[in-house]
Amino acid sequence: MTDISNNISDKVQKWLADEGYFRQKVPDENSNFHFIINYPEGHVIDIIQPKGKEDMIVIGCATNVSPEHLSKIKKMNIEEREEFIWEFRYSLNSLLVDFQLQHPENVLNSYVVSSEIYKDGLSKDRLISTVKNVFRAKLQGLWKIQEKFGEVEKEHSDSMYV
Repeated sequence: MTDISNNISDKVQKWLADEGYFRQKVPDENSNFHFIINYPEGHVIDIIQPKGKEDMIVIGCATNVSPEHLSKIKKMNIEEREEFIWEFRYSLNSLLVDFQLQHPENVLNSYVVSSEIYKDGLSKDRLISTVKNVFRAKLQGLWKIQEKFGEVEKEHSDSMYV
């Protein structure tokens, strides 16, 4: 890891710890550093600096669709599944984040939401704002699934911090 990467790593880790989000550093041969954070409590988000990208960090999280929702998606006809995938794409795209959907035969299995920050724009404010935006996009996806297929959880919450 270069001095620039060390400097970014130390800064980012301190800012995350100051806010109570930092959980752990993860060994990762594909990155200069990889942190796991809790935001909000109980939700995992990754902060990564990929190898070869010393001037950038990636904030991202992956979400798996619950078995109950998967079962309901599979019961839909092909046109309904395709329509749902398009609605899901439009919903996430409106939040100005990057995303990847795993949807063989238009059955949504999981999705990843991410955003990057480059060194010249890295500040504590930008980092925390980006963490919150990535979480909001994850939440948007969860709500879209719950709206269409019903809730799996017993208690309903309109809080952003599910």
